[in-house]
Amino acid sequence: MPVPLLDLKAEFDPIADEVRAAIERVLQTQRFILGPEVQALEQEIAEYAGAAQAVGLSSGSDALLVSLMALGIGPGAEVLTTPYTFFATVGAIARVGARPVFVDIDPQTYNMDPALLESAITERTRAMIPIHLYGQCADMPAIMELANRHGIPVIEDAAQAIGSEIAGQRAGSFGALGCFSFFPSKNLGALGDGGMVVSDDEALAGKVRVLRAHGGQPKYHHRVIGGNFRLDALHAAVLRAKLPHLDGWTAARQGNAATYDRLFAEAGLADTLTLPHRVPGARHIFNQYVIRAPRRDELKQHLAERRIGSEIYYPVPMHLQDCFADLEHRPGDFPVSEQAARETLALPVYPSLGKTQQAEVVSAIKEFYP
Repeated sequence: MPVPLLDLKAEFDPIADEVRAAIERVLQTQRFILGPEVQALEQEIAEYAGAAQAVGLSSGSDALLVSLMALGIGPGAEVLTTPYTFFATVGAIARVGARPVFVDIDPQTYNMDPALLESAITERTRAMIPIHLYGQCADMPAIMELANRHGIPVIEDAAQAIGSEIAGQRAGSFGALGCFSFFPSKNLGALGDGGMVVSDDEALAGKVRVLRAHGGQPKYHHRVIGGNFRLDALHAAVLRAKLPHLDGWTAARQGNAATYDRLFAEAGLADTLTLPHRVPGARHIFNQYVIRAPRRDELKQHLAERRIGSEIYYPVPMHLQDCFADLEHRPGDFPVSEQAARETLALPVYPSLGKTQQAEVVSAIKEFYP
């Protein structure tokens, strides 16, 4: 039985009429750039994320970039983040001319290890970007305590974590700014690229709004240089149609994760594989279900031969990427991140994944580890 890594069509089909109606609504108004659809989505996402303000942007990558710009981060500044992340996190730091300073990850959650954070702070540290990886929040209470004590603003990379929670608070609502991605494969996905910044700081959110439209305020009058970082109305309308279904999709992902846990235990694989860790009392939304597997690359090939999708997030940590060679890092500098890059593998966990399909995945893995 083929099992794809992700099945967007299965997500779309039950809500096709709602999505088409949303698109038709925009077509009838012919207002494609910002406008009422984007404004309405901003209000809905702000409420969902537990933030006072939200600003629609062209992508999650641009959300990170504009957040750094709004904080005035530039050459000479250092920004703390982890090397085990998607490129956009570190790329945004480099694009504003700042220096990324890496902090290794917690081996269980794959998120920034707060115990290593303080030793990385210098007089040049101007921001921190913790990443809520795979749908689980970083230890934000510990990170925020340290950041507040040192007066360092926090930008949350919540691209994979919309609706996740820790300490009763939602991802994106802890720091000065929180960044979301609506890339189609995310739990809440647009028809293409899209993103959002949330904040409780009205003035800071206002800066993001100005920066997303070339820095013009009013139009054609520029005190700052921004860019074209606007969220399209069509994407906003589609996201508004999908948002009421998000909690149901999250519950299905959580159910699929629990099913995997049970099937792996029944197959006697719980000791062979490291299964996802859940922070007690937190809400994990399972953007990915990631295992740590011996002979990972061979296992991935084995699954592919049986038409089972899987993905490696991320095979090369940021400190070892060629474009960051000027940072002069070497293998071994961030050993936990490097180990995760060698051993982790994401399995299908999308909401419509069937129990028979999950049994097929576990059976194939059991076959690999007899």
